[in-house]
Amino acid sequence: MPKGGRRVRIFSALEVANICGVVNQTAINWIRSGHLKAFTTPGGQYRIYAKDLATFLDKRGMSASGDVLQDIMENANWNTLLIAMEQYQNDQLKADMELIFPKQTIVQAFDWFEVGIKVIEKKPGIILLDDTLPGVDVNKFIHIVKNDNAFGKPFICILSEFYNKEASPAQADLVFTKPIDMSILETEIRNFYRAPDRAVNA
Repeated sequence: MPKGGRRVRIFSALEVANICGVVNQTAINWIRSGHLKAFTTPGGQYRIYAKDLATFLDKRGMSASGDVLQDIMENANWNTLLIAMEQYQNDQLKADMELIFPKQTIVQAFDWFEVGIKVIEKKPGIILLDDTLPGVDVNKFIHIVKNDNAFGKPFICILSEFYNKEASPAQADLVFTKPIDMSILETEIRNFYRAPDRAVNA
């Protein structure tokens, strides 16, 4: 289901306790001990973002009703596409993608610091990631993003100078050899968007 512009869901400690079937103090203890990430309001009340509650439940194998899980498991924003590569190539690819997908929001990141921030803030549905971008282990990044519900489980495409099937990241959805054949890239992304739970006006 497209995330669109819906508001981020925030829970109180009492709501967390009710979801988990425990008393309010237990939820507060989880927060104070660092097991459940939370922030405090100006009035001193604990509040928990949906993505952090989802991660907490997932790590502990805890279950909740379907409606609650649907509410807290934040999907990726299928209307947003992140291009992560050095600036010159990034600018050119962004211009090409804007022509092909004029209704999509194209976000850029030029280094790993920006990649991390924008993956968290924008929760892009598709990530085009240059495997030569220095500073981080690409396999580790993909593993974290693919296995943490907080990121919405995006579709990750690796852009590679030298495609090696054996050496390519195991959890990447697609690998493209540079220079990129834009017709193939367009076809693959449109095929991805055709899935019922990711239907957008691409």
